[in-house]
Amino acid sequence: MPDPSERAVVIGASMGGLLAAHALADTFGEVVLLERDQLPSDIAHRKGVPQSRHAHILLSRGREILEELFPGLTQDLVEQGAPLARSDQVRRFIGGGYYCRFGSQLRNLLVSRPLLEAQVRSRVLAHSQVRAIGGADVVGLVASRDRRRVDGVRLAYRRPDGGRSAEETLEAALVVDATGRGSRSPAWLGAMGYAPPEEERIEVGVGYASRHYRREPHHLGGDLSALVAPTPACRRAAVVAAQEGGRWVVTVVGFHGDHPRTDSDGFVGFAQGLAVPDVHELVSRAEPLDDPVPASFPANLRRRYERLSRFPDGLLVFGDAICCFNPMYGQGMTVAALQALALCECLASGTGGLAPRFFQRAARAVDTPWTLAAGNDQRLLRPGAPRSSVAARLLEWYVGRLHVAARRDPVAALAFVRVTGLIDPPEAMLRPRVAAHVLWGNLRRDPVEPSCD
Repeated sequence: MPDPSERAVVIGASMGGLLAAHALADTFGEVVLLERDQLPSDIAHRKGVPQSRHAHILLSRGREILEELFPGLTQDLVEQGAPLARSDQVRRFIGGGYYCRFGSQLRNLLVSRPLLEAQVRSRVLAHSQVRAIGGADVVGLVASRDRRRVDGVRLAYRRPDGGRSAEETLEAALVVDATGRGSRSPAWLGAMGYAPPEEERIEVGVGYASRHYRREPHHLGGDLSALVAPTPACRRAAVVAAQEGGRWVVTVVGFHGDHPRTDSDGFVGFAQGLAVPDVHELVSRAEPLDDPVPASFPANLRRRYERLSRFPDGLLVFGDAICCFNPMYGQGMTVAALQALALCECLASGTGGLAPRFFQRAARAVDTPWTLAAGNDQRLLRPGAPRSSVAARLLEWYVGRLHVAARRDPVAALAFVRVTGLIDPPEAMLRPRVAAHVLWGNLRRDPVEPSCD
């Protein structure tokens, strides 16, 4: 049996857990993935990933990182039918108008969550020292006598009759909690005598529903994806993405009680209430392949582990367990990939003092997407509320002007897309060249029709 001092345990085998396990595989002699679900051997939805039936678009930076971690992944997914969309194949209605078309090297991988997760899982489990155990409930941590470190986990196995086995202990030198929003690490820390992390919440009351349709070449004028972003005047949103299998996934989104219904007429009717007709035209004419599936998301949530002054050795928190965002922005998988890079960098310097080093790097990875998601949600849901600073008010005003310029100016459009794709930091939108295009785009008075052509 492997020496527990060389073992790492990862709780949760969704994308976050898989990426954490991959990062750990070059440092530990054994990496054990523990998952409540029985893991599928092929491409399949599973109960532990309820969002898997909804639209997933891997942002440009996320695709780059996954390709770096798993060379050849993009090509393998494309060969399985996942479209790789160029910038000019995406229809964008943002800030109350259609963005102009522009060319760039950016590519969005339009792939279903089950296919992407299956491909990543097969690559992670190809490591000889990584193994996965399905049907395993982690019920608590094993702490040292002085409670200064975590020495493993207590777990029980799910039986086919719905019961659970007797608890047992799995010792480890490192335990990584990648269980997502419902992470019990704050409670586990409290039971060990540690303060839980501060939490920042931004209530959004998002409700959304998704449905798949058969894709025809003429749909959306040949585009591969469409985004309809909400505005304070129309707080409904939608994402349409081509997927493998010759189908569309259509996800429609509403806030605070204005949620889509899951009967066919209600789903189509909700799409009719979007600011522009593109999505409604598609769902009215395309052949549906299934019934709409609902989901909800109450609040953006960020746990500030990087601010803790005391934290036990032998424990990390990862992925959505640190921060989870409004799914409308599609940032979760890319942020998990950024955290995987951060973990690799930390492990390259050894395992001593790992938690504080990792949490600082993870916080930097989270800062930009949190600012983008939280700031936009606050603007949408509290349009008249005062901003925290003069700088915040100026930035909000400037981004509004950038959206206007982007309706005709490819430099402005590309700058915003690179930031929201997590390629560039937000300050890149303020660079002199971009600012000059924003100014010129707002000085020109010739009208721009709301057209995607």
